[in-house]
Amino acid sequence: FSSTSRGTRKMSADSHVIRLKPFEYIHVLNNNTNVTGVVCGPKTFTRQEHEQVVEGPKKMLMIPPRHYCVIANPIIRNEDGSIDTDEFGNSRLKHGDEEIRGEQEPFPLYPGETLVGKISPLQVVAANAALRLRCIRDFTDKAGVERNAGDEWLFKGPGTYYPAVEVQVVEIIKSTIVKENQALKLRARRKMTDSNSIERQAGEEWLIRTAGAYLPEVDEEVVDTVRAHVLTDKKALHLRARRTFKDFNNVERKAGQEWLVTISDAETHIPDVYEEVVGEVRITTLNNRQYAVILDPVGSDGTNKLGKKELVKGEKSFFLRPGERLESGIQNVHVLDGEEALLLRAKETFNDSDVEGDAVSRKPGDKWMIKGPCDYIPPIEVEILEKRRVIPLDENEGIYVRDLNTGKVRSVIGEAYMLKSNEELWEKELPDGVEDLLSQREYSGNSKVSRKVESRDKTRVVTYRAPHNSAVQVYDYTSNQSRVLFGPDLVMLGPDEHFTLISLSGGKPKRQDVIKSICVLLGPDFMTDIVTVETSDHARLSLQLAYNWHFDVDKSGDCPDASIKIFSVPDFVGDACKSIASRVRGAVASTSFDDFHKRSADCIRSAVFGVDADGNTKPSLKFGANNLVITGIDIQSVEPIDQRTRDSLQKSVQLAIEITTKSQEAAARHEAERVEQEARGRLERQKIQDEAEAERARKRLLQLQAQSAAVESTGQATAEAKARSEAAQIEGQSAVELASLKAQSSNIITENELAGSTESQLSEIEFQQQMDNLEIERASGLASIESTKFKAIIAAIGRETIAAIAQAGPEMQAKLLEGLGVKSLLITDGNSPINLFNTANGLITNPGSQ
Repeated sequence: FSSTSRGTRKMSADSHVIRLKPFEYIHVLNNNTNVTGVVCGPKTFTRQEHEQVVEGPKKMLMIPPRHYCVIANPIIRNEDGSIDTDEFGNSRLKHGDEEIRGEQEPFPLYPGETLVGKISPLQVVAANAALRLRCIRDFTDKAGVERNAGDEWLFKGPGTYYPAVEVQVVEIIKSTIVKENQALKLRARRKMTDSNSIERQAGEEWLIRTAGAYLPEVDEEVVDTVRAHVLTDKKALHLRARRTFKDFNNVERKAGQEWLVTISDAETHIPDVYEEVVGEVRITTLNNRQYAVILDPVGSDGTNKLGKKELVKGEKSFFLRPGERLESGIQNVHVLDGEEALLLRAKETFNDSDVEGDAVSRKPGDKWMIKGPCDYIPPIEVEILEKRRVIPLDENEGIYVRDLNTGKVRSVIGEAYMLKSNEELWEKELPDGVEDLLSQREYSGNSKVSRKVESRDKTRVVTYRAPHNSAVQVYDYTSNQSRVLFGPDLVMLGPDEHFTLISLSGGKPKRQDVIKSICVLLGPDFMTDIVTVETSDHARLSLQLAYNWHFDVDKSGDCPDASIKIFSVPDFVGDACKSIASRVRGAVASTSFDDFHKRSADCIRSAVFGVDADGNTKPSLKFGANNLVITGIDIQSVEPIDQRTRDSLQKSVQLAIEITTKSQEAAARHEAERVEQEARGRLERQKIQDEAEAERARKRLLQLQAQSAAVESTGQATAEAKARSEAAQIEGQSAVELASLKAQSSNIITENELAGSTESQLSEIEFQQQMDNLEIERASGLASIESTKFKAIIAAIGRETIAAIAQAGPEMQAKLLEGLGVKSLLITDGNSPINLFNTANGLITNPGSQ
């Protein structure tokens, strides 16, 4: 029945019969008139041959409450609501236009109409929000307001916005919450009147300071949220005017003017749109021991007095106003004790009082001193040059002081001294070499020795500790006189005195300017030099000589010329070494190498010290220029410079060493041979003793072997018998145990097989029972479901519906035949024969019988 019914409906559709359900529609084109119409359901539509269904069936558009849709190319309706048609019967359309349709009965789309987008809910505008609308074509709204294209206005919530085709929703505007101590900065897009009925120009900015929700108007835009600056008694706000305006206190401010807002003006301050926050100013607090000087103070008229100063003494707290600044910051009151003083200088003319209270007129450039103990705060007309203190000096310490009026420099030694107002400390400059020696605290400038370098206070009197048995020369350039001091002593230089720097030769051989020193050691001491000489037979030798020397000088000071004579020769070491070397070279040049090798000491001493009238060598050599005395000469080494001479000496020394070595080797060899013979004899005797002992051990071994063989034969027979008996016993026991184990294993196997088969059968039975139960439950459940389903279907459809379904087929066939004009119909598949003769008798009746 089902397949026959579906085939009939398909056949009906092919036969131009379309059944439209409620709220369905189709578009039918009349090919004769080329007019497309709309057929709405519920209806059974029979399509004629000249008709064509161009669209559908489709569901009508159903717009639920509070929804809308947009229809493109809508139809034109008359005033009475009917559809306007043209002369051919086609529905007139607003081509290129749109129409918004809201909640209504379901309706079809007429030919040419299209749905734009989807059916959308109406937009709900919440409280504190608005829609920014723009007119895209001229029209008059429902309130009677004429809107021109480009006009913008707000639709404020709460409310439901009903769209119109003439209006475009630009954006959703939400209210901005203005909190306490906040303000909303707005800007006008065009000339307008704000919510406070104040006319605003395009681009003008202003603040909304009222707390709460603020919804900007259509011509207003929110620039920023401005936060208030909290002011305290320790913090103020520095502001600058961007243009001329009146502030919140109704005070007119000029462009560029700067001012402070303190807590006395307001606890919080929200900067206006024309105010620029330069920064926060912290309070300046002075205690009773502090003061400050304000530069460019602000006067009573509110302007800065440029170039002026103002002295503020503590205790006091104040804010620095714009343009003001502190000179040297917050300064402490100068507290002077009894050994301190301040050197002051007047910067401008003013009246002052001295220590005794008398009036004193100070002129610019005047200098004076304030001595302690006291507290002092300098006026703005006074400049403090420096703070001075009494300089305590020991008897071995001093300072250089210069009088600023006369320029004379003097030294103050061994007393506590306070500089006067017309005096200053003078720095004494010394040559670099002397500075280095004084900083090293050594008497010589040997650069190979590392020393601790100390910086010198140039205002202090230069002192030098002359070491023991030394002499120091000091020259005064004012009097052009020199003096010699002998150590140990402390040398103190005057303002115009300088040390005589000594530069001595050093090294081996001697080189100039190796040692630099302030003092000259008087000896006795020694110096070493290397001298190259050549004998009469042209053998060149290198001699290393050491000279003992000292200065012959009177330290009592009775003869100052003799003391100055020490420094008459700048480099006494180099001069003495050169003089002695020339004497040695002259003496050696007249002596052959063999003679010099035999009596080199006598030759050198006689050459240096000379010989008296008796032919004896003198004890010393004295240089008259500086009283230097040479008392001894030590020949430390003599080495030939010529390579051949050096080789011959080395050969002779090697030959002597070789002869000595060979004799020692022969004696050692003889001793070794003797020891070897004795050791060989002891070895032979030991071998004989060892062989005898080995024979005795071999004899004992043979005896023991014979005994062990006898014991072995007896024990072997006994062991074999015991082993055979034990083996037989073990075999019997193992056979018995094997039989018993086999019986036990067969029993265990049988029992396991029986238990396994029993468990398997029980499991199969239990599984089959469970499967049968499940199958029964499944069949019962399916039957119950089918019966319940059938009852529900019958109950849902109803008896009348079932009867109508049963009658629908024959009735439809009858109506179809009736529409076609067929009175009777016989259908056959051609397989069963039909008796047409008998059938015709039933079908054909006589006309008179009707």
